[in-house]
Amino acid sequence: MPLSDRIDSALHRAIRRGQGGLAPQQLASALDYATTPGGARIRPTILVSVAMACGDDRPEITDRAAAALELIHCASLVHDDLPCFDDADLRRGKPAVHRAYSEPLAVLTGDSLIVMAFDVLSRADAGDAGRTLGLIRALSDRTGMPNGICAGQGWESEPEIDLRAYHRSKTGALFMAATEMGALSAGHAPENWTDLGALIGEAFQVADDLRDALLDEASLGKPVGQDDLHGRPNAVAELGVEGAMARLGDILAGAIASIPSCPGEAALAQMVRKQAQQIMPKVPAARARSSV
Repeated sequence: MPLSDRIDSALHRAIRRGQGGLAPQQLASALDYATTPGGARIRPTILVSVAMACGDDRPEITDRAAAALELIHCASLVHDDLPCFDDADLRRGKPAVHRAYSEPLAVLTGDSLIVMAFDVLSRADAGDAGRTLGLIRALSDRTGMPNGICAGQGWESEPEIDLRAYHRSKTGALFMAATEMGALSAGHAPENWTDLGALIGEAFQVADDLRDALLDEASLGKPVGQDDLHGRPNAVAELGVEGAMARLGDILAGAIASIPSCPGEAALAQMVRKQAQQIMPKVPAARARSSV
């Protein structure tokens, strides 16, 4: 089964469980809306790829971990778009959840997806409670305070931002969760995989800064110019377009070099290169030069 189908099937099962019983229908519908279409599913793809590189001896656990990670990511997007944060009207080329369903339902949708993520993990094979507990701990650490995406959002309310801490938690946290949880799913030590996740997260942040500066709303599928609008620190403002592109290349080379020795090391390096091609902004040369 292709990785995308495997991830989407696991996510679909989780959402259907959350829509069962006498569920309120608007909120049940919003769960689907917030998670589909799925975009690139970069984070769960990395998780499953790491698990496969490490042997993937318990694929059911891997699938649950991938679904849980994507549920947290989708929840973060719903909350990020709210008027109290980014006040974004579009996400993945369609109205943001709070525009399609209302602000109260968007808050509840994000909350429900977060709870669902941990419910999915808690229902993993009881025959290996150690892996399940490790996965829950890894995901909670990269979701909440002080190391997770909640901390990343919190930095935006501080009068002074620690840029490294901000990027590491805002963007890097779920990439570190992806590599750590992939290793955990296959019974390997997560700490050996943290650096890879951190570097991929840093690369994604730089690429996102470039896309925000260079692409238009139609290409990006969400509002552009958000870094300038909200006064956020970003790689393009600091390094210029050419400098940010060079920095992105250096980070990706470092990510590939950081892959721990494992049976699927070569295939994993190929996956990282493929993801790098996907996140690299593709813009006309004239526009890139005008933004330097």
